Amino acid sequence: MGKPGNRSLLADRTLQICATGLLLFACSTSAQELTVTAHVIPENASKSMNAGEKSRIVVWLEPLDRNEPPLRDVPAQKLILTQKGKKFDPHLLVVQTGSVVDFPNRDPFFHNVFSLFDGKRFDLGLYEAGTTRHVRFDRRGVCYIFCNIHPEMSAVVIVLDTPYYSVANGGSSITIPNVPAGRYELHVWDERSLPETLSQMTREVTLSSAQPTLGTIHIAEADLPLAHKNKYGRDYDKPAPSNPGYLPQ
Repeated sequence: MGKPGNRSLLADRTLQICATGLLLFACSTSAQELTVTAHVIPENASKSMNAGEKSRIVVWLEPLDRNEPPLRDVPAQKLILTQKGKKFDPHLLVVQTGSVVDFPNRDPFFHNVFSLFDGKRFDLGLYEAGTTRHVRFDRRGVCYIFCNIHPEMSAVVIVLDTPYYSVANGGSSITIPNVPAGRYELHVWDERSLPETLSQMTREVTLSSAQPTLGTIHIAEADLPLAHKNKYGRDYDKPAPSNPGYLPQ
């Protein structure tokens, strides 16, 4: 039989090993990353909508757990929203808070890009062909972007505080990689859905290795009006200004 001191030392070492094992298990569990999936189905409420135009739907997850790892740094990528042919390309852009987006003018005439709605508010002023302006999106939200000269131009920049998001084209599946297991608030955005519809879709979800899917997400769409005001809150001039700087050369 061992001495009492030796038995005490052995017990202490056993407890230390067990505690270390539990700590490693807890760390591995909390650090577990999932590939989250979902199937997104838009439900058109109006037959007047063009069936050939697929909806662009954004799904994102905002962490709710306090032990969630710090959010990743904003990726160093070139984000561009080009003006070409009196259109913005791409029409929809999703960025993380703090991202800088370039707005190059590739048309042979002037543009005046602005956003006076939710999210980042800005007015880039009048700038000519071949030049570029920049915007740092430092506030989360949905930014509806227009040109003060050409009413047919529109784009949307969605600014998120989370890297866990995906964009679905019409009725399709989405994948959000590298999501730590835990509790999240699920958000959905669709340009063709009413704000109250989207608000009702926000809910809490718990993701784990046993439950890495968000299931099927049905989104009710509406035939929303496309008209909007200029940056002064007035109707656009008709016809367009006769100044040659506003018109194609």
